Amino acid sequence: MGSFFAKYKLFGLVFLGLSAIIIYLFYNALQPENVLPVYQPNMVDQSLVDSTLYYKKKYHTIADFALLNQNGDTITQENYKDKIYVADFFFTTCPTICPIMTKNMGEIQAAILDDPNIMLLSHSVTPVIDSVPQLKKYALEKGVVDSKWNLVTGDKKQIYELARKSYLAVKTDGDGGPYDMIHTENFILVDKEKRIRGFYDGTNREEINKLLEDIKILEASYKD
Repeated sequence: MGSFFAKYKLFGLVFLGLSAIIIYLFYNALQPENVLPVYQPNMVDQSLVDSTLYYKKKYHTIADFALLNQNGDTITQENYKDKIYVADFFFTTCPTICPIMTKNMGEIQAAILDDPNIMLLSHSVTPVIDSVPQLKKYALEKGVVDSKWNLVTGDKKQIYELARKSYLAVKTDGDGGPYDMIHTENFILVDKEKRIRGFYDGTNREEINKLLEDIKILEASYKD
């Protein structure tokens, strides 16, 4: 009897090994793939969407732009070509949510500092006040790394149209005129194709953690 078991010992071990591999493969196949949604205007709360876009169901991307950063350089989509990035809207004299948002964006900067695929983009909503020198002063105070994070100013109508019609980040309509003012805590995750892949409360610690995890998921999707 002992010789019988010895004879088939190798067969049994191979069979057990193959069984374990098959079970593992089946288990992975049954797990839902972790993929971020591609947000279209019709998927977002209408209060955050310009009324002209309510029923747009596909092909939504961030529009082209040309704005000045803290160093006086013109920043366009070319600076973000083939990059994943996080965008937000702020102003340097904001005493309420902006300091929290900037601190949290700084933590994101620290987390992605050595990753060449990820960048940050913060748009001033008071561009008349936030001149290039003002942005530079703010950037130095907040530890902004120029190669990773652009603070941009420029034409107010362009910035406000980006917020409302591209990033879908702002409640209420407006024309970007002198009395128009937007204030939003949203951080927006944008992929390499200029598509929105997530919205996050930039003042919420748990949301920042989720954003960092979603960046990893999104980045991994480009390696498949």
